[in-house]
Amino acid sequence: MGTAELSVASLEALIHWPGCEMAAVVTQPDRPKGRDLRLQAPPVKEIALASGLPVLQPERARSLEFIEELQRLRPDLIVVAAYGQILPPGVLDIPRFGCLNVHTSLLPKYRGAAPIQWALLNDEPETGVTIMKMDVGMDTGDILTQERTPIEAQDNAETLYHRLARLGAALLVRTIPDWVAGRIAPQPQLPSEATHAPKIKKEDGHIDWTQSARAIWSRARALVPWPGAFCFLPGSPRPLLLKVWQVEVNPSGGEPGEILCADKAGIVVGCGQQAVSILQLQREGGRRLTPQEFLAGCPLRVGTRLQ
Repeated sequence: MGTAELSVASLEALIHWPGCEMAAVVTQPDRPKGRDLRLQAPPVKEIALASGLPVLQPERARSLEFIEELQRLRPDLIVVAAYGQILPPGVLDIPRFGCLNVHTSLLPKYRGAAPIQWALLNDEPETGVTIMKMDVGMDTGDILTQERTPIEAQDNAETLYHRLARLGAALLVRTIPDWVAGRIAPQPQLPSEATHAPKIKKEDGHIDWTQSARAIWSRARALVPWPGAFCFLPGSPRPLLLKVWQVEVNPSGGEPGEILCADKAGIVVGCGQQAVSILQLQREGGRRLTPQEFLAGCPLRVGTRLQ
């Protein structure tokens, strides 16, 4: 059961693993996307159909019709990765080996919808994947296995997303044989160590220049590709939205949001502590540019305060 791109790696690993016989793939219904709002299939559906697998797309995972359909399939195990719906007890209780979830954090840290983004926002030195036996809570089930990976300075949410997808898929196919053979003792999560990773909202991308340069660097890399870190350049008739895609910490000092440098050397903006050099930015309706490319078409005045 999966929908997002993250779940493709797990599905492909199961398809190519000789120890697995797949009864069906469950994903969300096709949704309208793009300017023309044409129906688009989830990535998981495309992989499943290309492999000749039956695909189920219930609007609601708790619908009686869907639960009865799963019961007819009589799966021994259900694997869930980025499915997008909470499974009710009627689904969790069907397979004799339960439902296993591939979660992209080291549980109990970062339970919820956006563990990758929040690990980066909080400047964590490492993260990882957890294979968890699901229960009725939000990522509260017992831990079966985990694998860690460092968060490198060059990582952003996209690079980490793809790495964790691969790690999760590999860990999943290593875990299943030991789990069904009874060689894994599930470890309960400690509620006292749990943290929450709520869904990212568009306003989370708005840069608060009173934060430290390190915190703004973390925000820029955590929110790629959506919503992106952004700020506003004062102007008339309205401020100009600027997407800030990549920055690095600069030891300079200045007032929060103040443009300290805007020339061939680059664009430097003051923060609550130190400053950031902007390495890639985009004006509303434009494309991503280097500072030099941006300044050629949109000069910035030193002393201007970004909002």
